[in-house]
Amino acid sequence: MSDEILFEGRVIRVAKRSGRWEVVFHAPAVCVLALRGERGREEVLLVEQLRPAVGQVTWELPAGLVDPGETPAAAARRELAEEVGLAGTLTQLAEVYSSPGFTDEKVTLFMATDLHTVARAGGDEGEEVAFAWRPLRETWARVAAGEVASSAPTLLGLTYALGRAGALAEPS
Repeated sequence: MSDEILFEGRVIRVAKRSGRWEVVFHAPAVCVLALRGERGREEVLLVEQLRPAVGQVTWELPAGLVDPGETPAAAARRELAEEVGLAGTLTQLAEVYSSPGFTDEKVTLFMATDLHTVARAGGDEGEEVAFAWRPLRETWARVAAGEVASSAPTLLGLTYALGRAGALAEPS
């Protein structure tokens, strides 16, 4: 397969593959499902930020790009510390392609438990984010009802957390 590069930026490269398909090459990413609380009262840590691509504030799990030469686990630890000032025990849950019809972006989902506070690095320059612990079931209900915008990796993490809590049910 041959690629004709149409655009090259800091994070993405857009190409026409074999003269037919438009493909977005994207750096790999990580997403961290941080949980606390006892069964039936689980809380999930969400980052609330404006996402210019969708023009909305979203509720998402802490996430970010894997730097060159960095492992996904190291990136997950770094993002958790930078964005929300936490560290803990990481368990890799899944690797998924965000949208394989047009991009090669692979997102590795981790779960973080046994959390403790570390010095917060403050995130990326110019990035305005807030974070909050939210009840897992309420978060799922609000996202499923379309009351708040989210991302596919966040939905995967919430689904895993609900299944783990024994609370996965049909959407109403």
